[in-house]
Amino acid sequence: MKFNKKTVYNILFFGFIIFIFTPYGLGVKSKLIQGITYVKTFVLSPSVANVDDRVELDTYDFKLKGIANATDLTLASLKGKVIFINYWATWCPPCRAEMPMIKKLYDDYKDKVVFLFITSDGSTKVEKFYTDHSYEFPTYNMLSNPPQQIDTKSIPATFILDKQAKVAIAEYGAADWNSGKVRKLLDELLEQ
Repeated sequence: MKFNKKTVYNILFFGFIIFIFTPYGLGVKSKLIQGITYVKTFVLSPSVANVDDRVELDTYDFKLKGIANATDLTLASLKGKVIFINYWATWCPPCRAEMPMIKKLYDDYKDKVVFLFITSDGSTKVEKFYTDHSYEFPTYNMLSNPPQQIDTKSIPATFILDKQAKVAIAEYGAADWNSGKVRKLLDELLEQ
């Protein structure tokens, strides 16, 4: 059978549609978004709030249920610590794309900074995802609403809080969390 130009274009088009809009393309989408993330973060890395412009949390009443590599906790129990909060989901391609960068940061700062990975996914799904990708992030489900300053409906969304519970970074969308800019900020926050 001989393929003409139109047939080849149709096959490529439908193949593209299958990969973009079905679970078969999740891995491909994740890699594409990871590549886009590298470009985006080179140009637009996470914005750090000026010290005078940082907004303080209005409440510490935020309860979390540990579902993977974590036990239940409250935000109030973390007063005086630098906190990295990441809202994500296993099905979210941009979330998956930034995970390798977060892992590098986590591996270097996990003993100094409190990392909270918050998802609405169940523990079985999260644990399988972590096993498949060799991640060991402390992950939680929300038991109460977060303070409005770190409340979001979009994912991924990441917040870095200083020791006074002021928002130093509020980033909506995937970013390079292993950048020198983020590491410098964490080092400064830890010294305060």
